[in-house]
Amino acid sequence: MDQETRQIIQETIDNSDVVLFMKGTRMTPQCGFSSKVVGVLNYLDVEYKDVNVLTDSTIREGIKTFSDWPTIPQLYVKGEFIGGCDIITEMTLSGELDQLFQEKEIKFDQNAAKTIREHNS
Repeated sequence: MDQETRQIIQETIDNSDVVLFMKGTRMTPQCGFSSKVVGVLNYLDVEYKDVNVLTDSTIREGIKTFSDWPTIPQLYVKGEFIGGCDIITEMTLSGELDQLFQEKEIKFDQNAAKTIREHNS
């Protein structure tokens, strides 16, 4: 990955508390995994920046190198790489995502988080 791509990715992560690198946008996800993570973030009413990797192949490949993670979507919270769809789903169901958001002072709907767990237990 070239320095310019690395800088663009780093600035994107630095400029938003929550960033989702995904296929498509929050309004029109272009893959099931991206759609699932968008669904969680939207349901929890989290404010986040969505980055459509399908519009820029250098970002699409660069984010994989940047995070050392081979798949998309990728979620970052306050500059920290959290994971992809499976990890976010697991963290949502276990309550770990709530804890992370609380620790990082990210606003989210705690009742919605509880509802997700109740409906998936």
